[in-house]
Amino acid sequence: MNPFKELPKDSKINFQSWSSLAVKPYDKNSTDPYTKTRVILMNGTEFESNWFLHHFNRHCLNNEVRRVLALVRRQEQFQQKRISALKPIDESILETTIAYEQLAVDLTADMAKKEPNPFVKAQLDFALLEDFDHLYRYANLLDMEEGVHAERLVGGYTEITPARPTIAEHRHPNDDIRRYINCWQDALITRLHTNIITAAEQQTMNYYMNVGSFYHSDLGRKLYTEIAMIEEQHVTGYGSLLDPSMTMFESWVMHEYTECYLYYSCYQTETHPQIKKIWLEHFEQELQHLKIASDMLKKYEGRDWEQLFVGGADFPELIRLKQNKEYIRDIIKSVRLTGYYEDMVSIEDLPDNHNFFKYQRQVNSSVSQVASHNVIEKYIKKYGKDYRYEDRESVEKTLRDRSKDNTELARKKGY
Repeated sequence: MNPFKELPKDSKINFQSWSSLAVKPYDKNSTDPYTKTRVILMNGTEFESNWFLHHFNRHCLNNEVRRVLALVRRQEQFQQKRISALKPIDESILETTIAYEQLAVDLTADMAKKEPNPFVKAQLDFALLEDFDHLYRYANLLDMEEGVHAERLVGGYTEITPARPTIAEHRHPNDDIRRYINCWQDALITRLHTNIITAAEQQTMNYYMNVGSFYHSDLGRKLYTEIAMIEEQHVTGYGSLLDPSMTMFESWVMHEYTECYLYYSCYQTETHPQIKKIWLEHFEQELQHLKIASDMLKKYEGRDWEQLFVGGADFPELIRLKQNKEYIRDIIKSVRLTGYYEDMVSIEDLPDNHNFFKYQRQVNSSVSQVASHNVIEKYIKKYGKDYRYEDRESVEKTLRDRSKDNTELARKKGY
């Protein structure tokens, strides 16, 4: 499908009543885990769209353009509010967090398996291992404090086991900057992947930044604080991949195209009838937004959308959230990688005086103060071993001991 050649259902933007936003929330006990993750994905996509349009507005001198931006942005806000309302009141902060991390793991894996740019794939695989470890840390907290086994929440689709220890993920800011892609040379799917993952990780970062202070235990508050800092690193890394040479009008067209692609992907794979209908309605609205953005590109920069899509604008393979256990197991073999300026290298290959070790000494000066470690240690002390959901033992031998949290792997040389 080429969304530029699809006719929008409406000829102009129409606004909905409040009743249309009062959607029925999903049932947290019976709804498929991937429906929950799609809700998070599209919430984050709408958040990114809104803030991009605000950013454009704040750097635009033409009030006629700003009025069009405000018009589109208002409907994007309606969409975001509608999606956000799908989350049920009885789903706890931590239960929602498990869905956030499952999305981060399986969305990233799905894109990494299809990604043709080796550098972008390396960044996806690198951060995937960190989100995978976050899922493990939050799952232990969930069982310890709420008595809920996260394996039920992830539907058995995603294993829950340690990867690169969260304590080893704290890097100096210099080592989270990556090389940016070239929107004129890289494949369309690469451009989509960088847009999608940046928005998704930004949504996770924002969620943790906002809900952490509302969590009911001191240990949980500290864990959200720590992992929110890692999500900041991920947003920096993924955001660095975006081509900074694109104009605001070009970026606007690409944002709208990305939304069309994602809503269509969600519509094609959704199993929840009510929510499937919402994805279709929003897809039809995004077709209109895409036409508006492409018309503005033509009016103010004198260029057609075809110039942005020289290889064609047909949707590449759609996003399909599904289990990726074997792929993730294979990626865990690279658990000892860390950042080295734009690249990822083995911890063994870092210079001894590199910023990573200095930053670690400053931030993790005492392991006993690191929340991600304390969650596991406290769980082990209470139950004798950590909480996991594994089909079989980890491929990384140093992560198989369930009676002790590994705080040295990928953090110190020789481990």
